[in-house]
Amino acid sequence: MSTESRPLDTGTDELLAELDRGVAVITLNRPESRNALSDRLSPALRELLPKLGEDPDVRSVLITGAGKAFCAGGDIKGMGGQGGPSRAGVQSAPRTAEAAVEDLRERQVALTGALYDLPKPTLAALPGAAAGAGLSIALACDLRIAAESAFVTTGFANIGLAGDYGASFFLTQLVGTAKARELFFGSERIDARTCENLGIVNRVVPDELLRESALAWARELAAGPTVAYRYMKANLDRALRTDLHTCLAHEAEGIVATARTDDHREAVRAFIEKRRPNFKGR
Repeated sequence: MSTESRPLDTGTDELLAELDRGVAVITLNRPESRNALSDRLSPALRELLPKLGEDPDVRSVLITGAGKAFCAGGDIKGMGGQGGPSRAGVQSAPRTAEAAVEDLRERQVALTGALYDLPKPTLAALPGAAAGAGLSIALACDLRIAAESAFVTTGFANIGLAGDYGASFFLTQLVGTAKARELFFGSERIDARTCENLGIVNRVVPDELLRESALAWARELAAGPTVAYRYMKANLDRALRTDLHTCLAHEAEGIVATARTDDHREAVRAFIEKRRPNFKGR
């Protein structure tokens, strides 16, 4: 694993990115608006995600928000027109419903869809609120760690919207359909400890330890067998939507493929030599 630290170009200061010991640290950087999505931040994130998937130096991804929020979702001040809800803070010209649906579908696939499909471990660190589409971004990650003062809310009912960016999918998978409906219909704030109990976040830490704890976890993931992680992610995702025998067939393919990796051979040697393995991601 590379030990170098270097900036990653995003094209805007609303999205900061750097590579730190194999971890791509992504920061939504609009603290004055609780990191709400904008017409610069959102496209930049969409463009960055495929690059992270392709970069061999990126072994895990950590996404967080600047200041005291993770992401407040869409910019509500830019909503309310006839072209469909704007996630960029700028309302587009009136258009057909069909065009609006297709445009939003493509933007969703390129953001939370791409984050969910990223073939590397992903971790969201919540310093504060994750709401609406911001919650969807956090839920699209494999794992979540939250500061004690953080909270989440679907928020969609409060502004008369149905929800987007995969929130219904992710929440249903995590908490079950009955609880997901309650969270959508009520839009109440759910504090960090309740989120942990519900399985929405994996860990809760004191506010002042969030960044340190999140980086340590992300570095641990980056130091792991990332080829095996890729197959694990595919297996675990498939298990939500298919039958046992299909899962068994794909697990067989995955175990044969990973048994032929350098990482597996290194792990066997490390076991025999009673030391920690030094995984290279190949």
